[in-house]
Amino acid sequence: MPAESSASSSTPNESTARAWSSVMLPDLPPPAGAYSPGVRTANGASLLFVSGQTPRDPATGQIVGTTFEEQTRYTLANLERVIRTGGATLADVVSVTVYLVDENDWGEFDRIYRTVFTPPYPTRAVVGASLRGILVEISAIAAVR
Repeated sequence: MPAESSASSSTPNESTARAWSSVMLPDLPPPAGAYSPGVRTANGASLLFVSGQTPRDPATGQIVGTTFEEQTRYTLANLERVIRTGGATLADVVSVTVYLVDENDWGEFDRIYRTVFTPPYPTRAVVGASLRGILVEISAIAAVR
């Protein structure tokens, strides 16, 4: 039976209890990146589905940033804006899907991601994609109480 990790937030101003817990497999090595193999939501939690966010300024529609790091940080900020508007925080995110133009940017993405998300991490998939002028797009699912 998979083990569940503690689901408390270590981020200031965040709720101390998450609406989900990480499912870790004791007989497998730890994940290679900042993600959980599985996530289980708490009873009574609603799910907030966030469509793909990009590094576009919501006011102007213009792409923000020219480097991968700039675009990733702005995309994560846009993701957080939608999640907060939906009544959740980044600590409530249970699943993330990342689309990268260059799959070789995975390591840099993981480094930046770790500055925004804290353990236990949500599940995550990273996919190569053609994104028409941007370098990264991120969608997510959050558990909201």
